[in-house]
Amino acid sequence: MLMSATLGDVSFFEKDLTRRTGRPTTVVRSATRPVPLSYEYRYTPLTETLTDLLEARQAPVYIVHFTQAQAVERAQALMSINMCTREEKDRIAELIGNFRFTTKFGRNLSRYVRHGIGVHHAGMLPKYRRLVEKLAQAGLLKVICGTDTLGVGVNVPIRTVLFTALTKYDGTRVRTLRAREFHQIAGRAGRAGFDTEGFVVAQAPEHVVENEKALAKAGDDPKKRRKVVRKKAPEGFVAWSEQTFEKLIGSEPEPLTSRFRVTHTMLLSVIARPGNAFEAMRRLLEDNHEPRRQQLRHIRRAIAIYRSLLDGGIVEKLDRPDAEGRIVRLTVDLQQDFALNQPLSTFALAAFELLDPESPSYALDMVSVVESTLDDPRQILAAQQNKARGEAVAAMKADGVEYEERMERLQDITYPKPLEEQLFHAYDTYRTSHPWVGDHPLSPKSVIRDMYERALTFTELVSLYELARTEGIVLRYLASAYKALEHTVPDDLKSEDLEDLIAWLGETVRQVDSSLLDEWEQLANPEEMTAEEAQEKADQVKPVTANARAFRVLVRNAMFRRVELAALDQVRELGELDAEGGWDADAWGEAMDKYWDEYEELGTGPDARGPKLLLIEEQPENGLWRVRQIFDDPNGDHDWGISAEVDLTASDAEGRAVVRVTDVGQL
Repeated sequence: MLMSATLGDVSFFEKDLTRRTGRPTTVVRSATRPVPLSYEYRYTPLTETLTDLLEARQAPVYIVHFTQAQAVERAQALMSINMCTREEKDRIAELIGNFRFTTKFGRNLSRYVRHGIGVHHAGMLPKYRRLVEKLAQAGLLKVICGTDTLGVGVNVPIRTVLFTALTKYDGTRVRTLRAREFHQIAGRAGRAGFDTEGFVVAQAPEHVVENEKALAKAGDDPKKRRKVVRKKAPEGFVAWSEQTFEKLIGSEPEPLTSRFRVTHTMLLSVIARPGNAFEAMRRLLEDNHEPRRQQLRHIRRAIAIYRSLLDGGIVEKLDRPDAEGRIVRLTVDLQQDFALNQPLSTFALAAFELLDPESPSYALDMVSVVESTLDDPRQILAAQQNKARGEAVAAMKADGVEYEERMERLQDITYPKPLEEQLFHAYDTYRTSHPWVGDHPLSPKSVIRDMYERALTFTELVSLYELARTEGIVLRYLASAYKALEHTVPDDLKSEDLEDLIAWLGETVRQVDSSLLDEWEQLANPEEMTAEEAQEKADQVKPVTANARAFRVLVRNAMFRRVELAALDQVRELGELDAEGGWDADAWGEAMDKYWDEYEELGTGPDARGPKLLLIEEQPENGLWRVRQIFDDPNGDHDWGISAEVDLTASDAEGRAVVRVTDVGQL
């Protein structure tokens, strides 16, 4: 069998397979489901619809939303409905066990799942999605509020699928669901071996529901019904109706279309294997399902990629075929795990040579080069820009700048872009000999660098930019940056500071959710770890203190975070960090007042965060580290600082450096 899926017309595949194999092709097609589906269109409010489904024992119910925010808001709104018995809640708590809900969203999710309500969308941390799937597979969740991400490739038993809408925003416009999308999601209803029937329910638009309710209240009296003021649809609303629902039910899924792409990874994979790479690529580029016009574009792109790899010394052409028939091969001096999955990786390799290894900012500049080649995490960059503009507005108001001028100045304020001018100059130069990079614009940004310079933890980063609903996207970006730094930067260009930063970033990702890195390692080394073992490893949290190098950086960042806040005289924020240990805002304010009586400034530059101003006395037998962060005062006296203890046991339990301030003052 070639495939089993929700497909429309497959006659093209029949002809193509016969052409390729010379054998007749047979399609085994069936629209009969082992568990039949019943369809219903509802004009009742969603909570009433859900209550009816629960009373009719049609749970678990998957409530389909088409934005992540709506899914989370729905879960919160449903907390008022009693979903589970006491016994069921106890079973949920038992299965959750000592699972770590480490983020703000995680703490909310903990409340939801203990109530029998799951949340599932792509913006969540992978470990949270896995927990919801695990609870659902155990039959402990009555309702899952999610997006259409559950419709593909996720094994979660569902009896009823409840559509909140039959339209979605596809990144360009709001449109009606395609038949394939509808059938893929609706097809999750009904569990073979458990259910004899599955249920698919669609809600009418909210304004239609309200109008129906008003008409029902008016009864059969024609006069009262004429007086009913019907609520209008919101402006720009894309409507759907019961007829839309019926049409989707009866429609065949749309035919598949080719999504063939030529990438660096494809070319390198073909070059790496035995045989004539040029002949192999020709077959790939000409014998595919693309129209001829698209094939010609792919051929030109493949040639451009090959030339850039040749010019960059990444591949070399041989005078005669080698023992395995290759006439072009990868260069032997290319580090084994060099990451060419990013189109601009070759540019990054060239740009590294432009940086000064003696510069105090060398490690961070290397990060900026790598970040400029990564895909933009739009949600993070938008949040950074919003914060920068908010701070700018506050400053301009304080300076008495008029409204019109404020609005004009705001247009020039965006998210941070370190080395922007230098990087674009290098990019333009590189593009003259590597024209293919023009298809992949450079994008300077500062997420990792900003996080490191501010000495933020993952939780603090999410909180600072209000990214709780998209923390999974944040983690994926951090993981991508870590992989690029680890496997794109040549070993001989990694300074000690950069090694520290990479170790810190990797440990940060692992402590939040190691599954992204574990799955990546499993794909890279399938012989060393199966997918199941990678999953099991991801569920086992490694002690944060086990990676001594990364943990020292975490401690250093935790201490320097306090220095930065102290330099800004943000004693309220300092109090929030340390009130539990007795250092509330008042205590911090009193201590810093004494410092400000003596000095006018508190340094936060490279020297201030350097190793010379951080003293660590390790006492593992006591489960403690004693640390002293010395202030970089303008006179260079270095007699002021922060003394603290690092609780190693608590750090392992919480997956972060647990620092307890013991004193702020002079030695």
